[in-house]
Amino acid sequence: MHAVADVERVLESEVEDLGFELVDVRWGGSGRRPVLRIRIDREDSSPENGVTVGDCAKVSRALEARLDEHEALSERYVLEVSSPGVERPLKKARDFDRFSGERVVIKGREVLAGRSHRLEGELLGLDGSAGQSEAIRLRLADGDEVVVPRSKIRDAHLVFTWK
Repeated sequence: MHAVADVERVLESEVEDLGFELVDVRWGGSGRRPVLRIRIDREDSSPENGVTVGDCAKVSRALEARLDEHEALSERYVLEVSSPGVERPLKKARDFDRFSGERVVIKGREVLAGRSHRLEGELLGLDGSAGQSEAIRLRLADGDEVVVPRSKIRDAHLVFTWK
């Protein structure tokens, strides 16, 4: 597991040096042929200014050069670089502030806010007043506001709405 964390630190550092944000890293494949799927974004991304195919190629080339040197990674690894997509995952604390006001889905390891394993609503940001180190505030469709500790959240992502 130590090697995985080390590789992810290399990925994050290199992606940030290129002017992008590392959104997500997913590991797949096998030890002999690992598959690294990473999603990148721009800090200033918008529907008009998202990650392009050229951006993904640029990041991929830079990462391959660094990963080829990494002894913990099989030389037969596969690297896939993509944009975060329209239903961008929310992973880091800064994501929950950055996308405040947007429609999101959060899924829990257990029932959240006494309601369901899955909640959808308007993201109101982070809240530190819930007695937890960090919690997410949501306004649900019925107008109720709920606070969910981040430690209870298994998955969170933006919701794409057709205009």
